[in-house]
Amino acid sequence: MDKYSNQRNKGSGYEILARRYLEQAGLLFHSANVVLRGGEIDIVMRDGGIWVFVEVRFRNDAAFGGAAASIIYTKQRRLCHAAAVWLAGHGASFDTSPCRFDVIAITGNQIEWFPNAFNTKFTPGRKFYRKPNQ
Repeated sequence: MDKYSNQRNKGSGYEILARRYLEQAGLLFHSANVVLRGGEIDIVMRDGGIWVFVEVRFRNDAAFGGAAASIIYTKQRRLCHAAAVWLAGHGASFDTSPCRFDVIAITGNQIEWFPNAFNTKFTPGRKFYRKPNQ
């Protein structure tokens, strides 16, 4: 097994863990590992009437900010683009269908869930955005 296959298998395990975590919180699973023109969406879920696009990140430790800090501007932009393509494929858009972007950050054995972690309005150069009081 090559290095990338091993990383993919490990990543799939963390995505399954994230999915179960969100299902326990009441979200409904729709799809996983959605590959689209311009990007990939780790998990798509529903929270009531809201589409939830989930990015799952894992880091062994909190060095360099941990898993959450790795969601930089360019990654946010790619995720938003992929979500727009996904919505269009389902006859919807950001204007017509409520949605949000959540992050599941797994650092070591700790899972953190950041609902509505960022939105479609970008601030170049800014790292992972978290709303105040979260």
